Amino acid sequence: MSSVYNVAVIVGSLRKASINRKIALALADLAPANLKLTIVEIGDLPLYNEDIDVDTPPAAYSTFRQQVSSSDAVLFVTPEYNRSVPAPMKNAIDVGSRPYGKSAWSGKPGAVISASPGAIGGFGANHHLRQSMVFLNVPLMQQPEAYLGGAGSAFDEAGKLSESVKPFLQSFINAYGQWVEQHKKL
Repeated sequence: MSSVYNVAVIVGSLRKASINRKIALALADLAPANLKLTIVEIGDLPLYNEDIDVDTPPAAYSTFRQQVSSSDAVLFVTPEYNRSVPAPMKNAIDVGSRPYGKSAWSGKPGAVISASPGAIGGFGANHHLRQSMVFLNVPLMQQPEAYLGGAGSAFDEAGKLSESVKPFLQSFINAYGQWVEQHKKL
């Protein structure tokens, strides 16, 4: 029998009604039995500044680091801003990676899904995020790649996931469940 792995979900958009938040919640509903997905909020993190990250770092830094550190895996759900990740996502990555040598991210099996109303589904953000994760020692799932273009139509007016998108998300989260299982046993 599989263990249940706690997955810290980092959503790059801060809007409460964002498409990416809706996708994260849909993935939590579709997750296989071995994954428990929990969104770790990033909106209250002060911009990373080593001057304030001293003996008593901001409470928001400490809380965030503890939430990521105590998770078994990480899942990034992000829009694309100017062919890269949104500033809050990059800030969260920086906060979690400090202090140097004590990264909350290190060794946690991860995955990235990007979504955009545009046709290429956040390809640039997805790949920029992958570059950071290589440096931070996060083994990222390579396949299936997950770019959701035309994401504005992924949910109906009532917020229900489109039946045309559901198989894509189901396939992705099932593969991620296998990825986490495989890498947590190493």
